[in-house]
Amino acid sequence: MDKWNLFQRFLITENAQISIIDFLINAAIILVLSFILEFTYTRCAKSLSGRKVFAANFFLLAFTTMLIITIVKSSLALSLGLVGALSIVRFRSAIKEPEELAYLFFTISIGLGLGANQRVITVLGAFILLAVIWAKYFSSKKTRQQNLYLTVSGGGDNKPTLKNIDSIIQQNFKASKLVRYDETSESIETAFWIEIKNTKNLEDFKAQINEINPEIRISFVDNNSF
Repeated sequence: MDKWNLFQRFLITENAQISIIDFLINAAIILVLSFILEFTYTRCAKSLSGRKVFAANFFLLAFTTMLIITIVKSSLALSLGLVGALSIVRFRSAIKEPEELAYLFFTISIGLGLGANQRVITVLGAFILLAVIWAKYFSSKKTRQQNLYLTVSGGGDNKPTLKNIDSIIQQNFKASKLVRYDETSESIETAFWIEIKNTKNLEDFKAQINEINPEIRISFVDNNSF
């Protein structure tokens, strides 16, 4: 039998058995780690929008990764088929911040490790990274913060400018991000994601804005409502 026929026979017959017990144990570990990672992201991440929505995908991503690795590792032919399938798929996602990408790689690494049945090193590595994240969070001595969706709109003779609004926001809030800006000759409307420490920030902001024009409309909404 020549080498080519031997290789073809290997691709057809080589197929390791997948243990159902191991798969269920790995799935349970992923469920626990994903829940911990989701809680960590919602509390420690610096993103100003959609933390809970983004973190809700961690379990799905980790479990899917584990499932793929568990299946393809049992057969060289399946592994080669996966390479061919991925070569024709284009993934596009709205990753706006490096922190989001880091958490996605963290999630994928958990799925890869458990898919390869490397439970001890995967769990140990995950808890080391989680410990580092929480250590940085507490060492920064952050007070309790809240992310809000702020809209400011007004018009008339004393119509505020974007520069005025942004300057006052920078003075009163720890972090901000402009997400909408509409202006005409008669009116202006802006929207920001903001991070506040306490309600006094809101009162100070409103007082300074009203100095420009008492008729300016201001709205604060918890961004978890979106």
